[in-house]
Amino acid sequence: MKNVTVVGTGYVGMSLAVLLARDHKVTALDIDAGRVELVNNRRSPIYDAEIDRFFTSETLTLNATTSSETAYTDADFIVVATPTNYDPERNYFDTSTVEHVVRDAFAQNDKALIVIKSTIPVGFTAKLRAELNTDRVVFSPEFLREGQALKDNLYPSRIIVGGEHPRAAEFGTVLLEAAQNSPQVLFTGETEAEAIKLFANTYLAMRVAYFNELDTYAAMHGLDSQSIINGVSLDPRIGEGYNNPSFGYGGYCLPKDTKQLLANYDQVPQNLIHAIIEANATRKDFIAEDILRRNPKRVGVYRLVMKAGSDNFRESAIQGVMKRVKAKGVEMIVYEPELTEDTFFRSPVYRDLEAFKRDADVIIANRRTEALDDVAAKVYTRDLFGDS
Repeated sequence: MKNVTVVGTGYVGMSLAVLLARDHKVTALDIDAGRVELVNNRRSPIYDAEIDRFFTSETLTLNATTSSETAYTDADFIVVATPTNYDPERNYFDTSTVEHVVRDAFAQNDKALIVIKSTIPVGFTAKLRAELNTDRVVFSPEFLREGQALKDNLYPSRIIVGGEHPRAAEFGTVLLEAAQNSPQVLFTGETEAEAIKLFANTYLAMRVAYFNELDTYAAMHGLDSQSIINGVSLDPRIGEGYNNPSFGYGGYCLPKDTKQLLANYDQVPQNLIHAIIEANATRKDFIAEDILRRNPKRVGVYRLVMKAGSDNFRESAIQGVMKRVKAKGVEMIVYEPELTEDTFFRSPVYRDLEAFKRDADVIIANRRTEALDDVAAKVYTRDLFGDS
């Protein structure tokens, strides 16, 4: 049994803490006392059905604290899973929390392997290691879906650990033993591991953008988009993943990771990475224009979250569409039960679904839902396959 400290109780940190707490002694460290209390009361601070199930049915050696001294002192592994939002002014991830945690952990514990799980720019770990003159800092990317983070940690597509420290392999073994499948474990340099994360997510963004542009073409030429996508996807080299049209890619990872990768291409020739980002904006322009062609008087926005099973509003594509439609002077209302505010972008927020359906003459929904079946004639969506 290892002593593992996980810093941060977001999707990455919480899912990893719960995963490892079945076989190891895990301490979750967070500056938010409210989130710490939730964890200690076996209530998840994030929406994840599998985490809720583990809290009620699994025996977990898990404690949460706001004290870094308590968290770091006896740790064998310190996993950094704090957020790194993209700063458009600096054209760079805001890595300040990661840097602070790594330096603090390094100062308080002279033996633990420090594993960065936060998404960071290519070259960040090597730079930080050089500044600290240590090889005790490694990078291990995560590949998680919102609302299914623990499931994706239980059944990972692959496990990657980047770094030269001898205990990097030991950490990879800890993750492998916690998995319910048999994923391939890949050990790389820390910079290569950082690149794997950003290139993987940018490829997924490219898939979303590609099928969205296919759908835009079909819509503007009066073609059956679903038939075209089905025919294209039957090629085994292409497959069916990420082929369901949407209002655009969004959420925690894809928008910021694509922008960070583009920033890392400074002085490197490229066309495609920039085009992926531009394609996402163009798709939202098309969706907004397509909605406006219906001459709506009051447009209802059904849910601001990225998809069912998520509580994340961050950069959801529907918000981009909402801003564009609203800019044309169209009245808008929002149905979002997760919001506590009474307005969103100066539009009224409804919590009564029936009243919302009654008051909107067009309802935009990034994904189809049975909740809107009785007003299907009002619903505008590009969802063809009914999946997330």
